[in-house]
Amino acid sequence: MLQPIRSSVFSQTIPYCFCFERRGLSCTRTETCLSFTMPMNNPVIACKASLNTDHTSHGKHDLSVHGLSEMVVGVLGGGQLGRMLCQAASQMAIKVMVLDPSENCPASALAYHHMVGSFDDSSTVEEFAKRCGVLTVEIEHVDAETLERLEKQGVDCQPKASTIRIIQDKYLQKVHFSQNDIPLPKFMQINDLEGAKKAANLFGYPLMIKSKRLAYDGRGNAVARSEEELSSAISALGGFSHGLYVEKWAPFVKELAVIVARGRDNSIVCYPVVETIHRENICHIVKAPADVPWKIRTLATDVAYKAVSSLQGAGVFAVELFLTGDGQVLLNEVAPRPHNSGHHTIESCYTSQFEQHLRAVVGLPLGDPSMKTPSAIMYNLLGEEEGEPGFILAHQLIARALGISGATAHWYDKPEMRKQRKMGHITIVGPSMGVVEARLKSMLNEEGSDKLSSVMPRVGIIMGSDSDLPVMKDAAKILDMFGVPHEVRIVSAHRTPEMMFSYASSARERGVQVIIAGAGGAAHLPGMVAALTPLPVIGVPVRATVLDGIDSLLSIVQMPRGVPVATVAINNATNAGLLAVRMLGIGDADLLAR
Repeated sequence: MLQPIRSSVFSQTIPYCFCFERRGLSCTRTETCLSFTMPMNNPVIACKASLNTDHTSHGKHDLSVHGLSEMVVGVLGGGQLGRMLCQAASQMAIKVMVLDPSENCPASALAYHHMVGSFDDSSTVEEFAKRCGVLTVEIEHVDAETLERLEKQGVDCQPKASTIRIIQDKYLQKVHFSQNDIPLPKFMQINDLEGAKKAANLFGYPLMIKSKRLAYDGRGNAVARSEEELSSAISALGGFSHGLYVEKWAPFVKELAVIVARGRDNSIVCYPVVETIHRENICHIVKAPADVPWKIRTLATDVAYKAVSSLQGAGVFAVELFLTGDGQVLLNEVAPRPHNSGHHTIESCYTSQFEQHLRAVVGLPLGDPSMKTPSAIMYNLLGEEEGEPGFILAHQLIARALGISGATAHWYDKPEMRKQRKMGHITIVGPSMGVVEARLKSMLNEEGSDKLSSVMPRVGIIMGSDSDLPVMKDAAKILDMFGVPHEVRIVSAHRTPEMMFSYASSARERGVQVIIAGAGGAAHLPGMVAALTPLPVIGVPVRATVLDGIDSLLSIVQMPRGVPVATVAINNATNAGLLAVRMLGIGDADLLAR
């Protein structure tokens, strides 16, 4: 294994840091390993390429190895985000260098080149920039002044240093977005305890107190629920010398997020809105797409689009939002990089957020952000215990995940286990949120998970009376033939309207993907259900005793615009079952083949 060069003898070649050559550019660069004698006569092994700055400085004039790009993408930070950027880059024939102070950072094993050094140190960042064609970040807490100076020298920074400066200071971020008419909770700066009390009088309790800088993953936030708690909350954040501000408490009912990508040509694409669920102020679960009305999704996307449009530079941005009880969508904060809320995109979208970020910063066309699977859940793998016991628990969970249909585990390869530390994540995809949630419960060994996962219906067969069963059983026979799990319910639009409302409005969340509704006479059931759910509804006109089912047929096919019901022939529940199978087959290759 190649070891880092540690002697000042090589300071002109490799200043301020240790360099690791992860891959040679040609066979002449790696064909020989040389042994050098250090001042203390300790032998060190290094690549021959390390002896020459022409070899290790991969910059704008570096020959293209893969033919896609002559540029090397330099990433400030080598954590899990940098690691996943490296994984995406390897599939795109793009080279990624990382700068990180840890020799064993998550990205180190996968990066084209890893420079060990601080991304807060100006001289180190300047030297690192010489070796890159474009400079980007996986963490916003870098030296913005250095980036601004590098931009003046012609270094290509994406996103721009001005954006990093705005976003790394949460208070400046609020000021910026407020000036751009983006909805957000009320806020104000505080410089002393009296200022905090005035803010509390203005905004009320509970009061959210935040650090201006270095606030992420729950760090830098404190809640004061009364005046007596103000001092302790401020002390918990290190006092006023670190810079504090307050926000009016946002009475949110859900936390949402939108990943937004911006190209070098200022083109912008938005990923589907997701819901983020936090525990102890750390992201725990992400649900994609968010189970909110279409109007809310549109509003959230508009806020995210407008926020990113107000910034400068290319890349992926994460826009975190609050959904309030009265339907408002308020901006919480923005990250100028790939984000935890977008990890699901690796498996669930046509273009992952990591591929998208690389596309954006090097100037490639932005990819398709839409989902290629109906539903996905991302589960953060957080440290449950310190040290070895924590590793054992995490590996046990990964082992269970490998037995779950649609689950993919990602391990960040961090050498130290700590409580609540992000060690990896697991993404589960499936045909509906209900199915995906059942798979998650099974993975977590939650009570009742086996029952949920085994009987989760994909098709609901409903009818207004048990007298319709002789007709509707033919649909069930077809579904049984194709191995499609289903449920049969008696739900009347007239006699049990509350039950009908409950069934239709909850069907999607329970995993149902298609509803077959049989009705005779006035035959209101299919249309009423179609008005209450976004799921496709297939109507089966049932022959009654008076008009031989003609009345049922005409009723079902005459649904108003905006309430579609696919209608089969009178009493033809067989075709309804086959149509449901074909609908499911669109997203189920095995079922389609059958």
